[in-house]
Amino acid sequence: MSMRTAIVTGANRGIGFETCRQLAGLGYRVVLTSRDVSQGMAAAERLLQQGSDVIYRPLDVTSHLHVMDLFHYVRRNFGGADVLVNNAAVYPDEGRAPLEVEVEVYRTTMDVNLYGPLRLCRAFMPLMLESGYGRVVNVSSGSGQISSMVADTPSYRLSKLALNGLTLMLADEVRGSNVLVNAVCPGWVRTEMGGPTAPRSVEQGADGVVWLATLPDDGPSGGFFRDRQPIEW
Repeated sequence: MSMRTAIVTGANRGIGFETCRQLAGLGYRVVLTSRDVSQGMAAAERLLQQGSDVIYRPLDVTSHLHVMDLFHYVRRNFGGADVLVNNAAVYPDEGRAPLEVEVEVYRTTMDVNLYGPLRLCRAFMPLMLESGYGRVVNVSSGSGQISSMVADTPSYRLSKLALNGLTLMLADEVRGSNVLVNAVCPGWVRTEMGGPTAPRSVEQGADGVVWLATLPDDGPSGGFFRDRQPIEW
């Protein structure tokens, strides 16, 4: 098998960075992306010093131009992407109730957490279908489970609920192909977003992401997973 190429968004730190590290350790060529250029370059350099095959590319997932720049770079240099991990996200409204959050906050959260993954999928999934192989992993959250929906962090919860819906739609659209689309909840992880008191390490959080990114051809599609087990939508 030729070297596979994986794109990871929001990968300068936390779960995204650890996902890059683990995928590179499995022999993947990893395109590490982030909005912050200096932090992204520093993160890629750390992995390069460890012997990983990592390339940094700047990416603001809210920018169509950024997404297309990444698309043309990956297609020109590698032919396409085999794995897309939509990890970039914002968490802006902790401790606020739905009616307290301005509509603009909902809008900007959706732009990153939902429309960002959609932009990336629109760009790269057609190439996956052409090549006959693809793994799309949407990094979601238990906060997006409709079965346990409550009123705090509303824009984040709503964005992850919508991301789960997008996952189901895309999986159905490409059903029968070897492009597998799934959502994953990493759990509450000790990252800048999760905070220092979270019970799970970044290694634990990234494990399920990497598992879905490396599924065999008979693996699941259209599922929502935590710790490699299906969970309720």
